[in-house]
Amino acid sequence: MSQARRRVHLDNATSLALYDEAARAAAAQVIARYSTSFGLGTRLLARAMRHHIEAVYAMVRVADEIVDTYRGDDAGDLLDAFADEVHAAMERGFSADLVAHAFATTAREVGIARAQTEPFFASMRMDLATAEHDAESLATYIYGSAEVVGEMCLAVFVNTGHGPRPLEPRVSEGARRLGAAYQKVNFLRDLGSDVEQLGRAYFPGVTAESLTDARLAELVADCRADMDAARACLPDLPRRARVAVATTLDIYDRLLAQIASTPAAELAGRRIRVANPVKLGLAARNVVPFGSAAGARA
Repeated sequence: MSQARRRVHLDNATSLALYDEAARAAAAQVIARYSTSFGLGTRLLARAMRHHIEAVYAMVRVADEIVDTYRGDDAGDLLDAFADEVHAAMERGFSADLVAHAFATTAREVGIARAQTEPFFASMRMDLATAEHDAESLATYIYGSAEVVGEMCLAVFVNTGHGPRPLEPRVSEGARRLGAAYQKVNFLRDLGSDVEQLGRAYFPGVTAESLTDARLAELVADCRADMDAARACLPDLPRRARVAVATTLDIYDRLLAQIASTPAAELAGRRIRVANPVKLGLAARNVVPFGSAAGARA
């Protein structure tokens, strides 16, 4: 290696850029391993936006794994340590934890703040202490676990390349309702495993045994209302973000339709999913009209 080449790699800015790249790659691996639906959506985004969404997903996923997969006696301490590291990284711009570093870099660039991260970690702590929810605690939980994550993603969509800017309130509400819809659909899909494996019942008074067809129809209608509100805000997103979000919405529409057509007594015993070829078809359907639209925002 030439002396000039060695000097480049010893330069602080270049070394930090390399570390940023390694952190982004780590975050990308997390979403690739855990989610075909959101992974497909991110591949429809421009590179910088995709990296930011991967960083948000990875941070959320790690916290979720602490409370849902590890579940050791010290899970609360581990979650607190991770939250502290994420917040410290957001302040200083660096972390020895690659996922925390990737998220902090994204947060600083697009304007994600503790107003979003603190409610998120508070909801993760609820999973360690709350087995059953009432209406009030469920609303608090969904706000922190899903709605603020929707706001984080919206900040990525509208602020990538521009720097931190306030979010438009109407579109921010749509992003929160999108996050809530996805969370509630997942609750319905995972009804059996949440109770059997994690000992949790999210919907008040609803268990695998007590769920009726009428109550299921109510819960499905609530999810659809949230998804409709989110879809109404799609025109406010940059073009490629519209394609990505529309694709994930379509995938969750399919999931919800399958849930709605499943008898309540059988729902807990099934793992409802959308096949990967169907997901690819939904993505293609969204890409084509936007790809030919004249004057669309990039």
